[in-house]
Amino acid sequence: MGQRIHFVADPQGWCCMSLIIFVWLYNTVFIPKVILFPHYEEGNISFVAVLCYYFCSLFCIASLFRASVADPGKLPENPKIPITERERWELCNKCNMMRPKRSHHCSRCGHCVRRMDHHCPWINNCVGEDNHWLFLQLCFYTQILSSYTLILDFCHYYYFLPLKKENW
Repeated sequence: MGQRIHFVADPQGWCCMSLIIFVWLYNTVFIPKVILFPHYEEGNISFVAVLCYYFCSLFCIASLFRASVADPGKLPENPKIPITERERWELCNKCNMMRPKRSHHCSRCGHCVRRMDHHCPWINNCVGEDNHWLFLQLCFYTQILSSYTLILDFCHYYYFLPLKKENW
């Protein structure tokens, strides 16, 4: 896996990432303030539930930043092609560079990426050979955080609020 930091100057990608960070900040501040902390003080939710929510939130934003700045497998300017693999390489008609057979040229990034899956505007980066696992981690942690938030919302409206009305 490549360790190089990779930035893409794409206004649409930066807009999508800004929207994601805004939604993440809103959920990290609003959900605990409205649901977690009041029900924790009443004794309906344990401290472990609050801690798990913040860990899920932290893992989600960390995987977003890791997937967005990781090198997707960008091919170098002058690749050293082994003699035994020369028939497996082809010329890119957009950037005029030699590339392996399963590489593709990204029109947003302007370079060829090894085993390119797609260009994701939500992470403002290509998903390729070197950051595919990080993209899958982001999808997993986002699913966990979204499911946890949905469960908390469901519990808040269908369990905790009727419980308050009956106790009054």
